[in-house]
Amino acid sequence: MLVPLPVKDIMQTPARTVDPETTIVAAARRLRDEGIGSLVVERDGECVGIITESDIVAVAAAEGDTDALTVGDVMSTALVTIDPDADIETAVERLRTHGVKKLPVVGADGLVGMVTTTDISSYLPHLSHRSLSAADRSDRPERRRFTRPDTLYENDDWEFESYGTADGIDVGDHVRFTKTLSERDVEQFAEVSGDTNRLHLDDTFATGSRFGRRIVHGTLVSGLISAALARLPGLTIYLSQELSYRGPVDIGERVTAHCEVVEQLRENRYRLATAVDDSDGECVVEGDAVVISDPIPGPG
Repeated sequence: MLVPLPVKDIMQTPARTVDPETTIVAAARRLRDEGIGSLVVERDGECVGIITESDIVAVAAAEGDTDALTVGDVMSTALVTIDPDADIETAVERLRTHGVKKLPVVGADGLVGMVTTTDISSYLPHLSHRSLSAADRSDRPERRRFTRPDTLYENDDWEFESYGTADGIDVGDHVRFTKTLSERDVEQFAEVSGDTNRLHLDDTFATGSRFGRRIVHGTLVSGLISAALARLPGLTIYLSQELSYRGPVDIGERVTAHCEVVEQLRENRYRLATAVDDSDGECVVEGDAVVISDPIPGPG
């Protein structure tokens, strides 16, 4: 995926609705029987609230006897919605800002679906993780710049900076790697990988695409993350990588991969926030990785 993904492409549809006069007991049965976590409350075709499993549990704990209560008595009326054409990054921001987990999707014709944090995490799994905040960094030792990578060779076109505290890696260490993705890179990647999609190789064909031009292979762009990881101290070995492609990269564009160690999982296993920025500093690839960091093998 190399274009912003709209909410309408990932939302659950149809959204389940309920009348405000419905009893809490009946609403609870629907949630259970239909295997869903919420119901949008509609009155005369207008969205007036939302009721969730958590709402029902809370009122049952507080009131005990819920037989006399209706959905209208306990629903949340501060309804936060989103347009079906909004991108999922906007949905994430709205969920975070309002502290909710579900967004009814409302278009010109009314309610058309529901999008939840679970739906979004399937496309942007890295958003369930947090990067280090300024407060987190404050109690970490000061990082210093390393200029010697553990790589076989470097190229004059490449730039890198690696920051850490010692020969091994630790939470807070970070690295960036920059190179130009040239015509030759694209052609060689197509040959080596077998990905000869004409979008990357044929100007005439690509002009008719949604991009209007040739673009670099997404996997080639994300490959710069691996190049950045290779420039962390020690021998870095991939265990997993989750990615979201947020925008295209033009052939001949200079891009930068960033990696930051954000969590130690075991003695030598770490989770890193990873990203690639285009020449304007806009993020085009984002995700996270889990790696093993081994000592550099000695001569022998």
